[in-house]
Amino acid sequence: MNNRIITKVLTGVSIVVTLVAVYAFSPIFHSTQAHAENGRIITIYHDGEQQVIATDAATVGEALDRAGVKVEQNDAVEPTQDTKLVAQSYDVNVYRARPVTVVDGTSRYRIMSPYQSAKKIAESAGLHVYDEDLLTMSRIDDFVAEGGAGLMLTITRSTPIHIVLYGKAVDIRTQAKTVGDLLKEKGVNMGDKDGVSPAASTPVADGMIVDVYRNGEQTVSEEKDVDFTTKQIQDADQPVGYKNIQTPGSKGKKIVTYQIELKNGQEVSRKEIQSVTTVEAKEQVEIIGTKVNLPAGSHQDWMAEAGISAGDYGFVDYIVSRESGWCPTKWQGEHACNGYHGTPGAGVGYGLAQATPGGKMVSAGADWATNPITQLRWSTSYAVGRYGSWQAAYNYWVAHHNW
Repeated sequence: MNNRIITKVLTGVSIVVTLVAVYAFSPIFHSTQAHAENGRIITIYHDGEQQVIATDAATVGEALDRAGVKVEQNDAVEPTQDTKLVAQSYDVNVYRARPVTVVDGTSRYRIMSPYQSAKKIAESAGLHVYDEDLLTMSRIDDFVAEGGAGLMLTITRSTPIHIVLYGKAVDIRTQAKTVGDLLKEKGVNMGDKDGVSPAASTPVADGMIVDVYRNGEQTVSEEKDVDFTTKQIQDADQPVGYKNIQTPGSKGKKIVTYQIELKNGQEVSRKEIQSVTTVEAKEQVEIIGTKVNLPAGSHQDWMAEAGISAGDYGFVDYIVSRESGWCPTKWQGEHACNGYHGTPGAGVGYGLAQATPGGKMVSAGADWATNPITQLRWSTSYAVGRYGSWQAAYNYWVAHHNW
């Protein structure tokens, strides 16, 4: 399985993390030959070695046991040991735990962690960090003073304050040093009629209240959700139709302020004058399977000859199987794959992808009515032109059962 590493910048209170052993970011693996049984090929990267086995093991953990690779309690394995083996080949990474000294203010911890990312190290130490906290990493130069070689992780905590935006109170955190810096950091654009208390030059202090208001006009503020974005990662080891949420997304929050006009005590109009994000939305990361075990013969050959990328075979097969059952002469509504018997008129789908009308496929070649390669070339043009990619076309088909 291709390694999938998702890195996020974290933030938190001044924390110092000392890695007693230095991590190798790009290790050189020595290849060793392991025993072979039958079935799947598993390539295991561990302890600076590359070990390849053939096995009929049902899970990653079982494959590691058969390869004689011992996993300690604090080690990390990717994919996880309980992952079921369904594809013909996998790459498995074993990350060994190492001693880490964590210093948080006057507190000092010593943990075992296999991670290099700041977030994972902080989690291993049981530390909570906020989006607004500032995280920096550096390498230790003074080994004697710092108590060992390795890296230093410094997390500077953000300051919690209460801000009142045109009457709407909300708790936020900030790295700003003054009230004026805070307003800039949060994107609060002050108008001619706006005021702030305390003054913009006031230093930010823990728990202080900052009031932003508009003089002489009626305003109203509302808290609204901010939708999260979704990132999809293709996994050629999982079958088409497989979807796993690797990192759940979460909605953010924003305060939207409106200037309102009243007539006879009733609101008759409103105008947005401010929008301030108080909680950032978190991106959702999904793993999407692209693996398809195509039957030996023409289908895979057709796709290859049509110039379709092997990584898209699963998406193409999913759509074409459902549109026509891989029948290049199929009319919409037919249940069997008959030989060529003419082409239907306008409004009736035809061919592998059920182009409507079928005649539009002439743009890919004059033999469009009977040549599956021509039809697949047209289908690729259609998928990319309308949806941007075969994967996007697949996502649309799954959601709408047509394309």
